[in-house]
Amino acid sequence: MVSLPLSSHRIRFKNYLFSFTSEEAINNLGSLKFSQSNRMPDPKDPSRIVTTTTTTTFSMAKEMARSVCQRFMDARFIELFDGKSVPYFQPKSSLWQLTPKGIHVLERFCQRNGIQQEHVVRLLQSPLNTMRLVILERDSLTDRLSQDKTTTEVIFRRFAGATPNIKAHVAISDSDSISEYHDGITGVKLAETRKIYDKTIKNSFTGKCAVDWLLDCCTTVERSETHEICNLFIQHGLIQSVLEDKVYIQQNVKAKNFQPTKNAIYIFTDKGKRVSGWVESDRQSLQNGERNGDGTAVRARSNVRRDDQSPRDQRETNTTRLTAILNDAALRLLYREFLRETLCEENLAFYLDVKEFNHNFHAIDLTKPDAVRETLAAAYGLYNAFLAPGSPCELNIDHTLRQDMASRMTRAVAKDDAAMYGSLKDVQVLFDRAQQQVLKLMAGDSVPKFIRTHKYIEVAGDILEDERIAHQAGAPERSLSRSVRYPTVNGEAPR
Repeated sequence: MVSLPLSSHRIRFKNYLFSFTSEEAINNLGSLKFSQSNRMPDPKDPSRIVTTTTTTTFSMAKEMARSVCQRFMDARFIELFDGKSVPYFQPKSSLWQLTPKGIHVLERFCQRNGIQQEHVVRLLQSPLNTMRLVILERDSLTDRLSQDKTTTEVIFRRFAGATPNIKAHVAISDSDSISEYHDGITGVKLAETRKIYDKTIKNSFTGKCAVDWLLDCCTTVERSETHEICNLFIQHGLIQSVLEDKVYIQQNVKAKNFQPTKNAIYIFTDKGKRVSGWVESDRQSLQNGERNGDGTAVRARSNVRRDDQSPRDQRETNTTRLTAILNDAALRLLYREFLRETLCEENLAFYLDVKEFNHNFHAIDLTKPDAVRETLAAAYGLYNAFLAPGSPCELNIDHTLRQDMASRMTRAVAKDDAAMYGSLKDVQVLFDRAQQQVLKLMAGDSVPKFIRTHKYIEVAGDILEDERIAHQAGAPERSLSRSVRYPTVNGEAPR
């Protein structure tokens, strides 16, 4: 997308901005060029900054290019100019545009790499850039989606929306249009009423609608992942089936509970409505009693919190809270969104990237000739994205560390692998130092603000409730145990 012109195309007396044809996409992939500029201090004069532009060229056969475009389409990054759904990427005489999801993915890539091409900037600043994508948490080793109950409920809240997204006509909610969700905040489309046999069902949605929302508004790239998430919704009692698609069941004997078709109808359970915030839960009633001046409710909540706290809980610091947040997928997802809203998401991104870099560094196979060079290339990518002067996601770190890092990076490349590996070890130590400074910055600045948000308090309360139930049942507690608490200010919970 960065190297495509994304120009205006005219069809049937109408101009479509930021669009491209099938031929343009395939030809571009056939000889793809990507340029990236890196800023480094001059080894001879550190006061001078030398900008080096690297151009990487890819080439692929047309059949492979069509396959890649098909993956873009399946992941909901691109769509036909009229928004209609088609099963296959059409290689001839078709006009395409980016979906709101595709624009968001492109924006994150450009921010990370400092890309400033004029046509891309105009697209990102246009009214088309509307999506707030749900960045799903994944296992760093397997890339599997996090499947714990609390993370599932965080995703479900976004899936349901703050209020029901009710449509008067069933046909609207069952549309064949590809990209029906443009902001990631509006919940899945619900049919106001739907006749099923002799019953009238209110506020229902189809399996297809559920898949559409998860593909449009989350970082899912395959339909199988959306099925996995919907099965978790069913397993945790958040949605339930009111009409099965018998044809789908016959054709997919090994399929699990969820059926991703138009003929499979679902509704939100009472628990789902409470989790989404559509109806008030017992804990919310307690909190509202506190806000409304109900003295009994205040004392009840206060006693539960204070009796439950151990001496270690009372000594809890923002550093331990940050550790708990980073180690819990649900809280990490919310924390990432909070940092994005406060324009400092680069801190978390750097922490996670260094964590992955350290894993790869310690797993280097020195018998492979290119292993050290590939890891060093990754180190330069990290440096140029977060630590170099004027980098697109420049971090607020100590000046001395920044100078040490710049000096080390200018001397990291060596003629032989042994010397290069020695330089790489020095770079890894400096990355660790930078990561520790970023952790201190987050603990001192963003964590105190984050733990006062309603979303954090709600999820932290869910975790405490799960721990209480697990303790009563004699089950082992989560690894997060006792690390997440309702935040207190002078002994009182924030209101």
